[in-house]
Amino acid sequence: MVIGRNPIDFTHPKLKELIHKDFTNFAEVKNQLAGYDACFFCMGVSAAGLNEAQYKLITYDYTLSLAKTLLELNSQLTFNYVSGVGTDTTEKGRMMWARVKGKTENDLLHLGFKQAYMFRPGMIIPLRGIKSRTASYQFMYDYFMWLVKIVKALSPNSVVDTTQLGLAMINSMSKGYSEKILTPKDILELAK
Repeated sequence: MVIGRNPIDFTHPKLKELIHKDFTNFAEVKNQLAGYDACFFCMGVSAAGLNEAQYKLITYDYTLSLAKTLLELNSQLTFNYVSGVGTDTTEKGRMMWARVKGKTENDLLHLGFKQAYMFRPGMIIPLRGIKSRTASYQFMYDYFMWLVKIVKALSPNSVVDTTQLGLAMINSMSKGYSEKILTPKDILELAK
């Protein structure tokens, strides 16, 4: 199932779509969230132009609201959260976004899921026509992908593509992994 505010432009016989507007409260759709073994939480936003309260609402509050609802339904669920390289799990650093991501990771890891993994992919190469909703990221992909590919050539364990990230998330659920916070190198290993 895909949960979103707006319909996605993709259909598949095995794909169910849930349109939901209030990501701080999943009570009215809770019954539709039962019966799943994993959550791949990939929603995120750039901190650019947002104050800490705005960024925390989207990054922390939305994430924990869904996670707590899913935990009530199935504590044996695997919860995968896409975070970011540079996340500050001390929650005391100078970078606002890193502190908020760190608190999100810390609280997810202590909720009580059977498995919870924090994916910190760093640079991601989008495949299969994926476009970023963040204009500055899409600009980089459109005009500077050659630079990302050079970085990957020089440091193969620092860049992942969207397929590798997806495979690693699926494999974390079915195989598990020794680390709870996954770096690009871990993601590449788990994607095999």
